[in-house]
Amino acid sequence: MNIAIGSDHAGFVLKQLIIEYLQGKGYTVKDFGCFSAASVDYPDYAHPVAKALDQNEFDFGILICGSGNGVCMSANKHAGIRAALAWKPELAELARQHNNANILCLPARFIDDSLAIECVEKFLNTGFEGGRHQRRVDKI
Repeated sequence: MNIAIGSDHAGFVLKQLIIEYLQGKGYTVKDFGCFSAASVDYPDYAHPVAKALDQNEFDFGILICGSGNGVCMSANKHAGIRAALAWKPELAELARQHNNANILCLPARFIDDSLAIECVEKFLNTGFEGGRHQRRVDKI
C-alpha cells in the first residue's frame, strides 16, 4: 500500500513518528513535507498530498497540523478527496466505513502518539461498507 503524508510545523514530529511506524509495517510512504519544525503554511503541504491522491498516485493520504482542521479544509478543496478529521480510532474507522474517506487528518496538538497510531491503523485497515453509504458519498 502506498501512502502520501504531509504536515505543517505543528505536525512535523508526529509525522516523523507515523512515517517510521508505517515503514516498519511494510508500507511505502512518500513524505511531501514539511521537513522541519520551522513555521510553514499548511496548504503548501496539504494540496500536493491531495493532488497526488486525486491523480491515483497513492492509495491513501495522511495529513497533520495543529488542529487537523486546516489540512482537512485544504485537502477537501480537491474534487476527488474525502478528507476526514479524527482524534479517536472510532472516528477514523467510521470515516472509512461510511464516508469512504481517502485522507486521514490528525490534530497533532490534541492527540498523543499512541492514539494517533491507533487512528492510522483503523483508517488503513477498514474498508468502505458501500450500500446506503455509497448513495451518500455520491452526493458529496
